[in-house]
Amino acid sequence: MTTVAAAGDGRVRCGWSEASQLYRDYHDQEWGRALHGDDALFERVCLEAFQSGLAWITILRKRPAFRAAFEGFVIERVAGFGESDVARLMADPGIVRNSAKIHASIHNARIVLDLPKSLDELLWSFAPATGKRPRTLADVPAVTAESTALAKELKRLGFKFVGPTTAYALMQATGMVDDHITDCWVNVGTV
Repeated sequence: MTTVAAAGDGRVRCGWSEASQLYRDYHDQEWGRALHGDDALFERVCLEAFQSGLAWITILRKRPAFRAAFEGFVIERVAGFGESDVARLMADPGIVRNSAKIHASIHNARIVLDLPKSLDELLWSFAPATGKRPRTLADVPAVTAESTALAKELKRLGFKFVGPTTAYALMQATGMVDDHITDCWVNVGTV
């Protein structure tokens, strides 16, 4: 895969975004842009967990169904899910039907409700200082000291499916780090 690609519109993008229009739209409109709000961040925590072991395009394609099935990822609603909801989710072909990940999402919602501070404040407290953009995709790490620390804290609080790699993907997706390649047209900042 190339590190940057010039699309038909003449814009230079991170090479991974050229695999499909869905990837391109996600790259141009969401990835790496600062995201705040507990429900919005909770959705991303859940989707990153569901992505574990799968291609991100699978999650992007299923995201509308995920949002419907998980009632917009409103934390209070998901925290109230019971076994009938788990059965409903396991029967929903529009989402990734993984019992452990479904149970983890419900469990994590309950943990969020008991946090001493907002999920937003907690997650963003691990954002590193703004650094330089990577020159190539090969320069993009899978794990950092900050993502390892975030995963450790989330696990200490009782979260499930939040390892260092998942935590770093969350940091990239929500703009806590800017891993757009140096030549990419997207101009985002953190916080």
